[in-house]
This record gives sequence, structure tokens and C-alpha cells, in this order.
Amino acid sequence: MELVETCYEHITFDSKDVPIIAGTKTKVIELVVERLAYGWSPEEIHFQHRYLTLGQIYSALAYYADHSVELDKDINKRLDKAEKFRETLGISSLAQKLKSKGQK
Repeated sequence: MELVETCYEHITFDSKDVPIIAGTKTKVIELVVERLAYGWSPEEIHFQHRYLTLGQIYSALAYYADHSVELDKDINKRLDKAEKFRETLGISSLAQKLKSKGQK
């Protein structure tokens, strides 16, 4: 897999031009989604992903800050795809049983 260097010390691109943390398979977008979904600080992200350095995490967040429009579009596209998949699957039998008993 050929990697392309960026001006972000710890960020490279994979063969599909997806920004990843250099030396890992972790996508920048994965850390961004965790930060947005859980409100995690860089230190908490580091606690959850001990194989990453704080420098790598801050570099990923800096990349996101500079490319948020593009990455937000990707996040929304992924969310739409997941929602369509959920709709295709329908309600699980367990969810139906819980709903019939008045539980959510």
C-alpha cells in the first residue's frame, strides 16, 4: 500500500485516499466520530486507544479542524448508509418483544 505524506506529521493517506494515523490502520474519522459522539477529550481518546500517542491524536484533530467540511460530509454519508441498512433489516424480534411488553 502506497502512502502519501501530508503536512500533518502523523497523518498519511491509504490507497483509497482516506486519512489515517501513520503507522496504524486507524482512520482520522474514527477518532473524530468518537470525539463528537462521546465528547471525549484528546486525553480520553488516548486512554481508549493506548496504542496512539497524544501527538498522533492531536494531529488527527488538527487535520479534522482544517478539513471539517469534507470529513463531515463523509460522516453524514456513513450515517445515511447505516440508517438505510437499519431500515432494510427492520425491527429485531427482541425489540418487538420488548415493545409489546411496553419496554423500549
